[in-house]
Amino acid sequence: MTTETLRDQIADLVRAGLQAAQDAGALPPFDIPDPVPLDACRHAAHGDYASPVCMGLAKTLKRAPLQIAQAIAPHIPAADFVGEVAVAPPGYINFTLDESWLAQQVPAILEAGETWGNLTLGAGERVQVEFVSANPTGPITIGSARNAVIGDALASVLAAAGYTVEREYYVNDAGSKARKLAVSIFLKYAELLGEPVMMEEETYPGAYIEEMARDLVAAVGRRYLDAERESALREIMRWGIERVLVIVEEDLAALRVHFDSWRHERDFYAPGPDGGPSLFEQRLAVLREAGYIVEKDDATWFTHPDLDKDAVLIRSPKVISNPEDRPTYLASDIAYVWDKLVLRGFDRAIYVWGADHHGDVPRVIAATQAQGLDTDRVVIILYQLVTLLRSGEEVRMSKSSGEFITLRELVDEVGPDPIRFMLLTRTVDVSMDFDLDLAVEQSDRNPVYYVQYAHTRIAGVLRKAEELGIATDAAGDPALLTHPSELALLRKMLALPELVALAAANLAPHHLTGYATELASLFHAFYRDCRVVDPDAPELTAARLMLVRAAKTVLARVLALLGVAAPEKM
Repeated sequence: MTTETLRDQIADLVRAGLQAAQDAGALPPFDIPDPVPLDACRHAAHGDYASPVCMGLAKTLKRAPLQIAQAIAPHIPAADFVGEVAVAPPGYINFTLDESWLAQQVPAILEAGETWGNLTLGAGERVQVEFVSANPTGPITIGSARNAVIGDALASVLAAAGYTVEREYYVNDAGSKARKLAVSIFLKYAELLGEPVMMEEETYPGAYIEEMARDLVAAVGRRYLDAERESALREIMRWGIERVLVIVEEDLAALRVHFDSWRHERDFYAPGPDGGPSLFEQRLAVLREAGYIVEKDDATWFTHPDLDKDAVLIRSPKVISNPEDRPTYLASDIAYVWDKLVLRGFDRAIYVWGADHHGDVPRVIAATQAQGLDTDRVVIILYQLVTLLRSGEEVRMSKSSGEFITLRELVDEVGPDPIRFMLLTRTVDVSMDFDLDLAVEQSDRNPVYYVQYAHTRIAGVLRKAEELGIATDAAGDPALLTHPSELALLRKMLALPELVALAAANLAPHHLTGYATELASLFHAFYRDCRVVDPDAPELTAARLMLVRAAKTVLARVLALLGVAAPEKM
């Protein structure tokens, strides 16, 4: 496990050089920037890393950036991993890694194995990632697929960065949507028993409603027709939600998404210990005492100076007659954020929501602040929606009409790997297309196929060596790895810890798909340029087989973080 990335170590050298230059009188005293800026060089000819710190100091020191860089460079401490420190216009300090040190990192990668890239950045901080959380009123649709892969990959990245992570699914099993499911099942249930019932309420369409109604008939017969209506609906609601959650869990598992906990909204309205007030009632009383609650229009409202307008918490009985339907989502969100940060003690709560929930963000943040909690501990990620394409045409669907494509149907058609990889190739704030034809195409155009093929090619090289009687686990001499393609591949392998740090800090797992693609491309170039298995050069073969095994380790590691399989054959 790494305490500092290579980038961090070089930034430390720059920081030390800045201080040493002041101490030696080469520069006047100044405040050293924190953090020290450091970037990867875009062109290999310039080195591996470059610090633009001198450009930022030019105004303070009243000197040209190039002069500042020339004053600092001689004072940068030597390090075994740095081969050269150079100054370049208009004032960069460039670092080139030592090639002999680079080659010696192959055994380190092999020793780390599946833990390569792990960091102590999070220092065990407890983070909860709550994602998917689709209303439990039917099968998961493809609309939640992007939510699922973003949340799951983000949780994996945070865990690799040293955070203690919990994945949670929030079950909206209170309110109008849950009642609508119960009414939908009940009406179909009554119809199947030959005693149709008329109710002036909205229902969900879809074959899954009839399937559940048939199962209900088989389980209880006509019991609910003879029971008191509201009592029957409450029982059917709980039964229906349990049935849907079984389907949801199975469908998400097919996408390789699993949860550590399932938190139910209904619990926030349940009586407290010894029949005392519910958690929501407790939090409502606190907010009322603090002046954040107002009563108007027969409803209860949350008011806060950071909101453009008040937000309703409990609807008016003139609008909603059923008591269970009266609390809004914000009402339970108030209790939920307290539950996360106080009762369960998470240091940070991350929500993954669709962009259509952008209006809810300021209300949840305001409710967090109103309860005396640090709003920096709440992070809400909004992702844009996905358009499904087939033969270049949009696949249209409507959940309201019952015509929708389920997540399970998508997994069955293209498999989990293309879904996970392709939906993580863009930043969350841009909408994207998911091309069904491309997802199953076995060519370099398919990004996941391209990366997985690199892994199978590596496995094939190792099998070939074994068939020739060459030991693939022998310790070779890494000093023999001097070819530019070998070193380029190794440089990229060493960058994984930095990518993990970047993805964790920015909550942006999409960085890993780009890294995986670049790593695969560099392995393909190495395979083209360097003969790995050569019986006439046993020492070089042993060294290159070490590099190949290390590349296999790193590629499998990044695919594991993405939740994508690393096949041995395709």
